[in-house]
Amino acid sequence: QVQLVESGGGLVQAGGSLRLSCAASGRSFSRYSMGWFRQAPGKEREFVSRISGSAGSTYYADSVKGRVTISRDNAKNTVYLQMNSLKPEDTAVYYCAATTRITNVMVAAQYDYWGQGTQVTVSS
Repeated sequence: QVQLVESGGGLVQAGGSLRLSCAASGRSFSRYSMGWFRQAPGKEREFVSRISGSAGSTYYADSVKGRVTISRDNAKNTVYLQMNSLKPEDTAVYYCAATTRITNVMVAAQYDYWGQGTQVTVSS
């Protein structure tokens, strides 16, 4: 069992930056690949980024590639999402998620554990 708690969301102007954190409880954090998803009002939850358990591989959605960096600190049981050059269309609730599966990394259904989400609002 893994419990996830996101933090770091907030209100930022377009072009600004935020760093989201996701703290995990439970053992064997490094066994889990970690993903970030987001959901805007009236839209489906969409994939943002994912990092493997060892941090050896990362994936990014095309919509955030070049502006977002995912990282993790397994000693702290924490995964991060550094977001730069934020745009109003990045406004959403951001969720972190954990899975031991290694296929279809961009599919929310592949993830077993979810945090409660943190709101990111980007003003124009």
